[in-house]
Amino acid sequence: LLGDWCCDLGKEGSGEGVTAERFQEIDRQGGWVNLSGRSKWQLTGGDRIRYLNGQVTQDVRKASQEAAVYACVTDVKGRICGDVFVRVSDGVEALWVDAEAHLAEDLGIRLERYIIADDVELAEITDEWGLWHAFGMASEGISGVRAERFGVPGVDVWLPSGETPSFSGVELTADEVETIRIVRGVPRHPNELNLRTFPPEAGLEARAMDFSKGCYIGQEVLSRIRTTGKMPRCLVRWALSEATVAVTVGAEIATVEKAMVGEVTSVTRDPVSGLQVGLGYVKQGARLDSELLVGGGMASIRAASQFS
Repeated sequence: LLGDWCCDLGKEGSGEGVTAERFQEIDRQGGWVNLSGRSKWQLTGGDRIRYLNGQVTQDVRKASQEAAVYACVTDVKGRICGDVFVRVSDGVEALWVDAEAHLAEDLGIRLERYIIADDVELAEITDEWGLWHAFGMASEGISGVRAERFGVPGVDVWLPSGETPSFSGVELTADEVETIRIVRGVPRHPNELNLRTFPPEAGLEARAMDFSKGCYIGQEVLSRIRTTGKMPRCLVRWALSEATVAVTVGAEIATVEKAMVGEVTSVTRDPVSGLQVGLGYVKQGARLDSELLVGGGMASIRAASQFS
């Protein structure tokens, strides 16, 4: 279950060239991805845990040297500025944070904005450290930091720049990463996660949020959403029923009566069926687990909570 954070793998793929055999091999054996291009920061100082807990949706106290936690950074309106992984560093009292490469400037500014009288120092360490992730069977026996980046258990390996780990198994290409990410319904920034989106809309409430840890930026709005159960939209996975149209990002999702209810955010081709599949958002109240029109073609729709 893959994300697109493999910036060192070359141009982002569309998934059009991934064969069924290769897809099934990755599904069975897992693989590994070079994530060294991701943005990385180090937080030090006595207030680092309390401070970061006030900036992200997950409880940072759950992070350790053995396991990373996944969280969203939200604005005052509860919408997503970026998604991050947080771990406790080895050998130094610090928290390490990593995020998509293109968030380096904006998210760095956002994470530092509220440091006023706190005993906290934020330093970018992107160029100082390499990051790799192995998942599935390929992660067995590897010493590192547990992280569920791609929807299945995996292990992060952090090494000083210039050092390279040794992995067995399959190294994924950009096309393969993007295809499996979409097929498995994993949202990413900026396609599904952006300043238009609340974390619960993207199906991240269970994975990326903690409602008992205390206040953080955007917490009031997100707690209200949880209490009322009302969200503007819901992330869905769609799959065309036949190759009747070519769907692109931004295409409309509509009812069979052609009333617009949503928009496509990611598209690829399912390696097994050969048909287009993707992700998108539909308005709350639209009938899920049914059929809608995606880009004018008939497609089946499933809610995020039912992704496999």
